[in-house]
Amino acid sequence: MAEKRSPKELTVTAVSQLTPNMRRVTLQGEDLARFPDNAEGAYIKLTFDSGNPERPIMRTYTVAQHRAEQFEIDVDFMLHVGSDGTASGIAAPWSLDAKPGDAMPVFGPGPATFINTDADWFLLAADMTALPALVANLALLPESAGGYIVVEILADEDKQDLQVPVNMDVIWVVNPHAGSDESPLFHALEKLEWFDGQVAAWAACEFKTMKKIRQFLRVDKQIEKSHLYISSYWKQGLKEEEHKVAKKEDAA
Repeated sequence: MAEKRSPKELTVTAVSQLTPNMRRVTLQGEDLARFPDNAEGAYIKLTFDSGNPERPIMRTYTVAQHRAEQFEIDVDFMLHVGSDGTASGIAAPWSLDAKPGDAMPVFGPGPATFINTDADWFLLAADMTALPALVANLALLPESAGGYIVVEILADEDKQDLQVPVNMDVIWVVNPHAGSDESPLFHALEKLEWFDGQVAAWAACEFKTMKKIRQFLRVDKQIEKSHLYISSYWKQGLKEEEHKVAKKEDAA
């Protein structure tokens, strides 16, 4: 536990624009020698100045890529753009301004939760906030895996080249209004042809959409707990601290 409470002092070494609405920041530092191997999909806490050094603002992100021999990780930021044309929140604007040499203390990593690979077919669903975690799950699937990958993106230009088993279909759902009540990601899952055999499902997205997908997969499709993982990564209109409260209330 003490290891998790001790920040890794990392430095920005590169920034790139993966797609119009996804920014990648590469962080490097010898403190990453304390990271476990193959940390892709694990969560970390990025720290931002709050004016109180003892209580920094923290934001949770997923390790997109981990190059242990280079003491490097990549972190991808979905750019939530408001009506004024600027990225909202604290982490996304930071990613846009980040430059090599900038410091970023990081806590973690916390454990990743992966899809159960003991199944006849697979269903993975995510919005852009959870896309790095979905990619980490894809890497665990057998080459012969069949099923669906459903990803909600802000624009057609946000499609990424995914390394996908040949028998899996990739479905891109464009929703320029992330977190909207319409939940197009959920409706895309509703339309899928359901295959015979044991399915394993992994889904992560906005809170309202997560609840709809959870009802669909757990109740309507009756996927047992051992083969179902679903989580909300954010909630429209709420800061991360407020989202945590909403998740606890929902779990209760």
